[in-house]
Amino acid sequence: MPERHLLRAAAIAAAATALVAASAVSPAAAHGDHRGGGHGKHDHHAHGRSAGPEEINGYRSVGYLMADTPVTRDYQVEDLLNTGAISDITHINYAFGNVTSNLTCEITDVPGEGDAQNDYLRLVSAADSVDGKKDSKNQRIAGNFNQLRKLKEKSPDTKILISLGGWTWSDNFYAAAATPESRSKLVASCIDLYLEGNLPVVGKQGGKGVAAGIFDGIDIDWEWPVTGGEVPSTSPDPAVDKENFLALMEEFRTQLDAYGEEVDEDYLLTAFAPAGGWNAGQGGWLDPRLFATVDFLNVQGYDFHGGWVPNRTGHQGNLHPDGTENWGLGLDGAVGMYLNAGAAPEQLNAGLAAYGQGWTGVTVGDDAWQAATASIGTKPYYEIRSVGTGYFDPAVGASWRYDAATGDWWSLDDPASVTAKAQWLAQEGYGGAMWWDLSGDYRNELGNSLGDALRSAPEGPLG
Repeated sequence: MPERHLLRAAAIAAAATALVAASAVSPAAAHGDHRGGGHGKHDHHAHGRSAGPEEINGYRSVGYLMADTPVTRDYQVEDLLNTGAISDITHINYAFGNVTSNLTCEITDVPGEGDAQNDYLRLVSAADSVDGKKDSKNQRIAGNFNQLRKLKEKSPDTKILISLGGWTWSDNFYAAAATPESRSKLVASCIDLYLEGNLPVVGKQGGKGVAAGIFDGIDIDWEWPVTGGEVPSTSPDPAVDKENFLALMEEFRTQLDAYGEEVDEDYLLTAFAPAGGWNAGQGGWLDPRLFATVDFLNVQGYDFHGGWVPNRTGHQGNLHPDGTENWGLGLDGAVGMYLNAGAAPEQLNAGLAAYGQGWTGVTVGDDAWQAATASIGTKPYYEIRSVGTGYFDPAVGASWRYDAATGDWWSLDDPASVTAKAQWLAQEGYGGAMWWDLSGDYRNELGNSLGDALRSAPEGPLG
């Protein structure tokens, strides 16, 4: 039986006796869009250009890949091969697709509303191409989509999903989920666009079926039902949002299964799930109906603390609670919240961050929760991995770096914290881990730490 159906059956059985026990914690800020930079072009790693695995010793490793990173960070799809990252990834979530004001999945070239240029219009050079062949202006599909197709030819076991929404493109989920008719319309449009591959025609590019076969499923990144995200809830009727969210997820499952039967494919349905009990409980994330619908959940494991508290350092992604600091929030409790609500452990992936939260004006650097004068925002791991002196607290499973010369203090995941988290998730029997996002790593340093730890662990639940 395919993995999805095994997990769904387990979830349904568990849900019958599950007790929903949401922890009362502060909502974590969403994972959002991280900033550009440069981290070394085409750095060859010891793993070489081998294909990616279907699973890593019985575990998943999911990585979000932002659509604009080939331009903003010079991180190409091809770099997954050149850095060896593909050897430590089982699933790629391509981020993001937009649910537009038409309440459908659409790819437009309107700034802020779509990214057709990076998705399938931008011509990729030979140097940046997976197979070393440059795009032609006469080909019907170019950009990231064509590179992902080439990647699948070299790494056929790697699953690629389109992730819908995100911090900036979740506003229209409310209206799209409001009625049975609007839910059906939205899901049908997403399948038509991303799975059937019917792309809008722009000049010589796009057309019927040109993107078919690239995506293996759909990831829902609605931030957040009921409670809102980047902007307050835009719902026309918040009282029914929880039910509408669950009904939308069920509609995705129903239509994905039906289309999968038509084309003899088993399509995945996943979601990015919040760490905060406030978001999770109100929004329907802890409802057994959700666990019976999705293949797996990627649970947010970062942004527990950050620049919204500009005068105090702290851990943004600690594994265990640091006493009562930050409401006792930790990755173990965030993932455990879903387990306690009835999810099967193998359905749950622990979120990891390839970026850090920073503060300045810090005078005490060898501990967390210290006074600071200001937040200095977020930076990708490759920019801060060597800042000052590194620290790791094994009791809470958290790493940070401090530069005494500048007073800068950074909370981040590093090989030590990643290894600790991987060992913990293996011990607990969870399904794996997830990265936001792949472009933030340095020559696959973090990805390789995760992969090595999972390969060294007892065989996981997917093996």
